[in-house]
Formats: sequence, structure tokens, C-alpha cells
Amino acid sequence: MGAATNVVDNKEARLPREVKDALQSMASEWDDVVDSKALQVIPLKGAMTNEVFQIKWPTRGDNVSQKVLVRIYGEGVDVFFDREDEIRTFEFMSKHGQGPRLLRRFRNGRIEEFIRARTLSASDLRDPAISALIATRLREFHELDMPGPKKVWLWDRLRKWLKAAKRLSPLEEAKAFCLESLEEEISILEKKLSARHQRIGFCHNDLQYGNIMFDEGTKSVTIIDYEYASYNPVAFDIANHLCEMAADYHTETPHVMDYSKYPGLEERLRFLRVYLNSSGKKPRDSEVQQLLQDVEKYTLASHLTWGVWGIISEHVNEIDFDYKEYAKQRLQQYWKRKPELLGYS
Repeated sequence: MGAATNVVDNKEARLPREVKDALQSMASEWDDVVDSKALQVIPLKGAMTNEVFQIKWPTRGDNVSQKVLVRIYGEGVDVFFDREDEIRTFEFMSKHGQGPRLLRRFRNGRIEEFIRARTLSASDLRDPAISALIATRLREFHELDMPGPKKVWLWDRLRKWLKAAKRLSPLEEAKAFCLESLEEEISILEKKLSARHQRIGFCHNDLQYGNIMFDEGTKSVTIIDYEYASYNPVAFDIANHLCEMAADYHTETPHVMDYSKYPGLEERLRFLRVYLNSSGKKPRDSEVQQLLQDVEKYTLASHLTWGVWGIISEHVNEIDFDYKEYAKQRLQQYWKRKPELLGYS
């Protein structure tokens, strides 16, 4: 749930001098930009890890402007992922036509190509046509042959995050969140969920609606923002995406999850069938049922992951979002669903 964004026009937004210089030098190389210094800065609302800005310049063409995206990395979020890994992933995706191109890097951020497509909204995830496009694109993503070790990152990352959460939390908060018991929960999940049959692929690990762009013209989707991407069980990535259907980060209470919106059986099956079908081979019913079962169990890992993430974020992130309340809801959902999904309390 790293970065849902939509536009909030605010011309007063300030960018560091080094970034403005980079933008001006870049724009001065473009023939159609009237004045490289006449840039308009528009903060994009809803990002939860970085500050994101749309930059535009007037051009000589009719009603057309040159646009780029500036991403300034959030302070204190190094605990969540390795920035160099994320940049390597971004460059790999760029080269393989999977996302925006990297235009320039600076000390604590980068300038990216602006994709002329719209970011999805919460309700788009429920649109069967768009959902089918996401399922197909996600399968392609999972089959990317990323350089580096193809090992599951989920459990090591969770343990690392839990250590950070314990370090940052005052005693009362650690007690309220039962942090001491979570080490054992991670071990239980790892043991119960690590099955031989499961497929490991390159996973996005944060497929919420703000990380998916939709081009109305070509009717295609692009997955963006790879900060949390790594090899993992594909069932975890799908489970995480389904859990995100309970979220809407563009309301008055963006931290509130509505689990009555979690997709019902038919909707989940539809997504999984499209996902499996997109390989060109019709899946057996047993294959669909197995993935359905695995995905449901991995929702527990999603709740645990983002619950611990929320506890850390409350202490390291300056963005206006009630991380603590968000963490509470994710962990409550974990404890609520665990007996049913794992068969014991």
C-alpha cells in the first residue's frame, strides 16, 4: 500500500534547488518547450512512501504540455527496502517496456517519464474488464526473469520489519500490538504456507489501485512503483491485491479498511481463472481450487506484513496518514481470520 496518487494543484510546492536545476537543464534540450524555467509543480496526493510531483512546461503546440514525474524518496523508509535494489528493478522494467522510463537520478530521488494514462481508483478494481487486464498483466509480471537470486523474501523481510517495529515502539504500544507474539506467528505462517507445489515468481508485493495505470485509448494497464518488488510465492501477491479491494486511500479516512468489500468467491475465481488462462493453456479445476486455497491463506501474510509496516511507518514517516490505526485494523483482521484459514487459533 505504498503509493496511491491523484492530482492536487498547488503551484506553491517547493522542490529542492538541485531538482529544479536538473529539470531546467532537461527541458532546455526539448525543442518544443517555450521556457525551461516556466515549470509548474503539481504535488500528487496519496503517496505513502515518497513525495511525488507532476512537472509540466507550456509548449509551442496547441494545448499540449511536456510532463515528467519527480519522485523524492521518503525519509527513514530504508528500513522497508533497499533503494539500490528498487532502482535496479526500475531500470530493468524500463528496458523491458514494463513501466515509465528513468530520465534522470539525483541524490534523494529521480525524474521519470510521465505516463499519459490515469491511475486507477478503488472502484476500478471491481470492474470485471479492468480486473481481467490486471490479472493478465500480473501473470506477465510474475514471469519476468529478474537478475539476482530467485528466493522467497517474504519471511526474512517480515522478521526484519518486526525487529524494527519492536525497536521503534514504546513498551505500551508493543504490548497493545502483541509484538512479542508475532515472531511465533511468522514461523507458524511460514511452516503452514510453504508448500512444494507453490509457484515462485517476481512479485510486486504492493498491488493496490494507486500502483496501476490505465490507458483508456489502448485499454491496457501498466504496473508501476516497484519499491517492495521481490521474488515471492505468486499466491501472496494475488492475496495482497485482493486485500487491497477493501481499501480506498482517497476518502476522508484513507486509513480505514472496509472488509465487507473483500471480493466474494465468484469474483476471486474469475480473477484466478483469467490469471491462469493467460498462459494460453486452460487450467484444470483442481489447479484453480488449489490457487484459491493458497491465496486465501496468504491473505494472513498480507495482513501481518502491512500491520507491521504501519507500526514502523507511524514512527518514521511524515506523511499525513493514520498509520497506527491502519496497523491495528490489519492485525485485527489477521487474528480474526487465522482460526478459519489455518484451522486453529
